[in-house]
Amino acid sequence: MNTVKNDEIRQAVRENYGQIAVSESSCCDSSSCCTPTAQQPQLLSLQLGYSQQDLIAVPEGANLGLGCGNPQAIADLQPGETVLDLGSGAGFDCFLAAAQVGPRGRVIGVDMTPQMITKARANAQRDGYDNVEFRLGEIEHLPVADASVDAVISNCVINLSPDKANVFAEAFRVLRPGGRLAISDVVAFAPIPDEVRDDLALLSNCVSGAEEAGVVERLLQDAGFEHVRVDAKEESKTFMAEWAPGTPITDYVVSATIEARKPVA
Repeated sequence: MNTVKNDEIRQAVRENYGQIAVSESSCCDSSSCCTPTAQQPQLLSLQLGYSQQDLIAVPEGANLGLGCGNPQAIADLQPGETVLDLGSGAGFDCFLAAAQVGPRGRVIGVDMTPQMITKARANAQRDGYDNVEFRLGEIEHLPVADASVDAVISNCVINLSPDKANVFAEAFRVLRPGGRLAISDVVAFAPIPDEVRDDLALLSNCVSGAEEAGVVERLLQDAGFEHVRVDAKEESKTFMAEWAPGTPITDYVVSATIEARKPVA
């Protein structure tokens, strides 16, 4: 894709999730936004693998029901670590991570949607999260220093990027040697039809931007990561079928956990 097309994609995604932020809903209209429209965020999050305790532990309004899995389950966060969340939204995963890394740790959320950053900062301030901060920026150009974080997490966001190679290169740059990547995202297991690829609405619904699992593995390896693992979750098709009613998206996409590590040397 050329630069103009990439900017069009980013703007479409930014506008979509800006509307979600101000509407305080998991969906902005009759179409879905990585989640089905008919269910509440709490129920959706339980389907994605979060616990009831997770849902009550975060500030009100932080959980918008967006995502396709639970990166916390594979991140193995430890007290004192610094964690970066790519596409942090209203802060749900950041606030959960903050509890795991504790007061000696630090959590940074990056999102390109100003309305989401405003909402996340208000949530953090209201509930006194001193070890969490939110920065406005694109995940392809992270406002984060080199080798400064221990873990990078993300939930159903990288598929929205038109430049996934740069996303992974940036994640590699900001990780300390030995640091790890723990992501829930959508991947393709069959060719996505051209008419779906060209649909910006379906891209914002976390469908048409998905890369095949093998491509994701190669992009991570090209960025320098080792111990790369992409694990498709067939059970995710149950809730993903509701993302785009009338469209057979589960014929070619599925949620997956993605893990990788930056070499120590």
